[in-house]
Amino acid sequence: MKRLISFALCCVLLASLSATAFAQTDVEVGDEDYYTRFQGQNISISVYNWGEYISDGSDDTLDVNAAFEALTGIKVLYTTFATNEELYAKLKSGGASYDIIIPSDYMVARMIAEEMVQPLDFGNIPNVQFLDEQYLYTDFDPEGAYSVPYTWGTVGIIYNTLYVDEEDTHSWDLLWDDRYMGEILMFSNPRDSFSIALKRLGYSMNSTDEAELQEACESLKDQKALVQAYVMDEIFDKMEGEEAMIAPYYAGDAIIMADENPNLAFSIPDEGTNRFIDSICIPANAKQKEAAEMYINFLCEPEVAAANIDFIGYSTPNLAAYELLDEEMQQNAIAYPSQEVLDNTEAFIFLPTATSTLMDKLWTEILSNDENYSKWTIPAFLLAGILFSIGINVRRTILKKKENLM
Repeated sequence: MKRLISFALCCVLLASLSATAFAQTDVEVGDEDYYTRFQGQNISISVYNWGEYISDGSDDTLDVNAAFEALTGIKVLYTTFATNEELYAKLKSGGASYDIIIPSDYMVARMIAEEMVQPLDFGNIPNVQFLDEQYLYTDFDPEGAYSVPYTWGTVGIIYNTLYVDEEDTHSWDLLWDDRYMGEILMFSNPRDSFSIALKRLGYSMNSTDEAELQEACESLKDQKALVQAYVMDEIFDKMEGEEAMIAPYYAGDAIIMADENPNLAFSIPDEGTNRFIDSICIPANAKQKEAAEMYINFLCEPEVAAANIDFIGYSTPNLAAYELLDEEMQQNAIAYPSQEVLDNTEAFIFLPTATSTLMDKLWTEILSNDENYSKWTIPAFLLAGILFSIGINVRRTILKKKENLM
């Protein structure tokens, strides 16, 4: 048994070494001397980013963090979060210290207002020259003093073309369609979920009107019976593995999921949607500000930014990186939608504290809500779900038989 365990451990080690061997760490930068400032000083920086949101060396891609370490001698301590609210709570509690964080627009604004992030020294970030100015000076950071754009994108509906009618995917109503009971996923954070419900009802995603928020809340309570699960990163396994058929999510992740499962497609509803910017910031209590600014500059290197975008599928604000992308990616309508689509988008803004508090309270109500159905409503929903599941399973069986015959 011990020999078997030893053999297994050797196999794991060899697999790990092989994966490392195929990861790329060599990258061309504009000024190599710039990156020598901290070599030999045993410095480390702590980076807190979204999951699945950086090129990590898998599949023979650039390992961005390893490349930065090799170039600068700075160790990167890298951890991930799933939502802006998780990031905010972690920093607000004071229980952790980070040198780099990558929040979304509205959360950047909140952190600026609460003095949770500090102004950047752009003399240490010369590669901002490559960034599109429309993403540098924004409503959430008008002077562009606290943030550097990392990616941008839109929110839409990811759906399985084998089981969902394409004509149904042009409205947020799809997420409330009881024909798909048990096959629908929903965001597990209040801001994204409320924004969809508000837009579906014809309101602004940034509504501060209590009556409109209450109406959106009731709508989300009605939807709950149809929802299989509230998710963030779990969406990858569920949609790629066809454990669910419909989900709202970010465009960049839709591209990645469709690469894994070509049955998946993406649609932006006609009612309009959110257009977001995720930006790089340095927390107010960061321990290594200059080293963190060097990391930001590295992420803005055109070759690095292009590798990140190619890996994660999101849209780049880096004009030089965009030019390095292949033509297929440049013309991808999911990553770079038409101006007509963009004109029908809305950016999140920082909501007043009272509105955020109310939304959080209502979200708690939604998640804990037990619907007051009549004695006939629940059986009706269950029967509809059973019939739909039978239909899906029959269709899956037919498709598998066709594949076996080919």
